Amino acid sequence: MSCGCEAIFIQALMAQNAMTSLPQTLDPAPAPEAAPGIARSDAQAVNTQAGRALYAARVPIYPKRASGTFRRIKWAVMAVTLGIYYVLPWLRWDRGPNLPDQAFLLDFAHQRLYIFGLEIWAQQFYFVTGLLILAALALFLVTALAGRVWCGYACPQTVWTDLMIAVERFWQGDRNARMRLAKAPWGFEKIWKLGATHLSWLAIAIATGGAFVFYFRDAPTLAMEFIHFDAPAIAYLFLGIFTATTYVLGGLAREQVCIYMCPWPRIQGAMFDADSLLVSYRAYRGEPRGSHKKGERWLGRGDCVDCKQCVAVCPTGIDIRNGPQLECIQCALCIDACDDVMYKVGRPPKLIAYDTFRNLDAASHGDRVPIRLIRPRTVLYAGLLALVGTVMLVALSARTVLDVNVQADRNPLFVRLSDGSIRNGYNVRILNKLYETRSVALGLEGLPGARLSVLGMDAEAQPHIEVSPDNLRSLKLFVTLPREAAQALPASQTPFAIVVRDLTDGTETRRASIFRGPGK
Repeated sequence: MSCGCEAIFIQALMAQNAMTSLPQTLDPAPAPEAAPGIARSDAQAVNTQAGRALYAARVPIYPKRASGTFRRIKWAVMAVTLGIYYVLPWLRWDRGPNLPDQAFLLDFAHQRLYIFGLEIWAQQFYFVTGLLILAALALFLVTALAGRVWCGYACPQTVWTDLMIAVERFWQGDRNARMRLAKAPWGFEKIWKLGATHLSWLAIAIATGGAFVFYFRDAPTLAMEFIHFDAPAIAYLFLGIFTATTYVLGGLAREQVCIYMCPWPRIQGAMFDADSLLVSYRAYRGEPRGSHKKGERWLGRGDCVDCKQCVAVCPTGIDIRNGPQLECIQCALCIDACDDVMYKVGRPPKLIAYDTFRNLDAASHGDRVPIRLIRPRTVLYAGLLALVGTVMLVALSARTVLDVNVQADRNPLFVRLSDGSIRNGYNVRILNKLYETRSVALGLEGLPGARLSVLGMDAEAQPHIEVSPDNLRSLKLFVTLPREAAQALPASQTPFAIVVRDLTDGTETRRASIFRGPGK
């Protein structure tokens, strides 16, 4: 999809260069048709500037309010997603004494991520990587099935842009009123309406930035610090950054983010195939298009009355009748607008609808084919999703409360004692991830006859180690092999395991290592 758009862009540049090389006596090409609500002179000015440079100034888009099934779905998704975003930092979750009770907390100060009953340490960041992989695979699967529904309904840029447009509509009126206000000279009405709009946008941006900061520290505590102006400086810095980005991207840039900044429109073309459900104009039914008056017959013409309502409601200002386009976010508002017009003129709905390339081609020949949801690419994405999810569940269930790291001494590799025995040294670090003291016992596996001792502890007794709550304990460990056992070693390196057994619940953690000797 993106390759086709790039090819069209290159062809346009070549055509532009060719036109500039023609003799000046030739008549210029006629200006393109202006988009609805844009004066022809404005379109000509934009076209003239585009002919002189690769950059063209943005033409503001004033989406008309749509009503219908998909608009209601978008309102519902907006309410749910914004509700989760704003409320989640305030939810509580009892984890016991001395633990934060915020249900979702990115505790960077203590290098932890709390997600309700799940606690992820910095050493377990691979779980976050796994969650991101799951999200990507889910996005690939949904895109292969139904196009850019993420972009059209749940993307944060779409959600906040929808909210900003709703606020703009509240203060300035619907599409025609906003266009008139934009063209009107500066006066009291224009100043107060634009001022109220931008102040509302700023309030939303502050609430958005503030909510995001609350994810990184206890929300009630940080809120009181904001009120009393004694919050950490870093909190004010990121509040300002998040506020500015929300205000600029959602209120000012809008569709420019989706068209120019977001990489997904250029990637999603690889996810589509002939059976992907996309918002499509059914040209076989709509063409030839043209205006229609009440009482006129429909013979010899299509159902499209060329009202351009699908363009008027589009948040990116495109004409869906021109086919698949990079700018289309698949919000389906054009379906609602077209269905409303079809109802008024007495024609069947779904002139614009979710459809597949295969069906559009088949229907143009008087036939339709069943929608194929199960096909190689969807099976592949679903299989990978299930595989990664299973690996994540297994890894989560196998997690231990103790993290053990073993590092063998490198200088010297081994020491020969006076009695002929061989001794290796190891640095052992035991991390207690719980908020209670854990007692552990150390042992060996795979090295018959070896003795274990800990520096500073009785070498003859089985070492029992106490590890403080939420703390790391480092030990110097010696493994000694008697002369007879050392002489029996088949090689200079013998694999074995150091076992750390939790005396509280009996769980064991093994770490493989190497015992070095002179060899044979």
